[in-house]
Amino acid sequence: MNVRSALLNGPLGFGTAPLGNMFRAIPEDEAAATVTAAWEAGTRFYDTAPFYGAGLAEIRLGAVLSKHNRNEYVLSTKVGRLILDETVDGPQEFGEKGTLFQYGRKNRVVHDYSADGARRSIDDSLQRMGVDRIDFVWIHDIAADFHGDEWIGMFEAAHKGAMPALDRLRDEGVIKGWGIGVNRVEAAELLLSLTDVKPDGTLLAGRYTLLDHELALQRLMPTAQAKGVDIVVGGPYSSGILAGGQTFEYGDAPKEIIAKVGKIKQIAQTYNVPIKAAAIQFVLAHPATAAVIPGASKPDRIKGDHEAIATTIPEDFWREIRVERLVAEHAPLPIDR
Repeated sequence: MNVRSALLNGPLGFGTAPLGNMFRAIPEDEAAATVTAAWEAGTRFYDTAPFYGAGLAEIRLGAVLSKHNRNEYVLSTKVGRLILDETVDGPQEFGEKGTLFQYGRKNRVVHDYSADGARRSIDDSLQRMGVDRIDFVWIHDIAADFHGDEWIGMFEAAHKGAMPALDRLRDEGVIKGWGIGVNRVEAAELLLSLTDVKPDGTLLAGRYTLLDHELALQRLMPTAQAKGVDIVVGGPYSSGILAGGQTFEYGDAPKEIIAKVGKIKQIAQTYNVPIKAAAIQFVLAHPATAAVIPGASKPDRIKGDHEAIATTIPEDFWREIRVERLVAEHAPLPIDR
């Protein structure tokens, strides 16, 4: 089953990385209120991962979702890392992202892309969330941003281990589908070149956004569309700068990005368009995109996401964005439908 056919209430989902105390400690009541706000707003697709706060995001998400009928929402999580019972004294570093979950739980996080590791990870996630099944499983971060020059080796380990195991779980009806969850186009492109396994989708974070989409547009999206592999887009706000923040790629935005955002904002103000609405609707305009899962750590941001997807954007806004070459020439826009 592909992702879009499984969705119950539209393409807008909820990414839970912030609930793992990403970059800051979130109070328990605020985390619970955020998940509750998503549910009450009609969100029925939730994505999480053991990596987010060493299991913290799964625990917090499950505390709310386990109170609801399991048939009323779609749930995805990830494999490739195991959360051990042992703890570490200091913050754990993770590739280019550094210590992004230093405020999460202190459990040691280790990589494991084997078949047994994938099955164990799923079992652990079920226990942490208090649910009886997971719909979609993404193999997490088998790309250069976390593994450097060794990423191909990690990818091959998953190719031999986790991928065929998830193929079997899907064919047995244990899960609805699987793919990989990465922040790099190259890994997703490599996945789609394989012929001995059959992914149902791919979660791509930060690489198909209003600010950064040319590589995915050229090398991934057409292949995914041709093969019927759905793309779930994470990080549609480019880690904050398209939602009123100052960060891009989880760090201070470079001058050229700030300048580009400034130009987009000028046009958006002319047409009275919230930049969040432009960001999220751009992502969904591509036929290969099945869903978008912005993250949130505060209840009011959930409301903003739903307002963004429902905003009516004048066609002239998109025409001007294209004329000013603020998007790639062949990038699909809502006016192209």
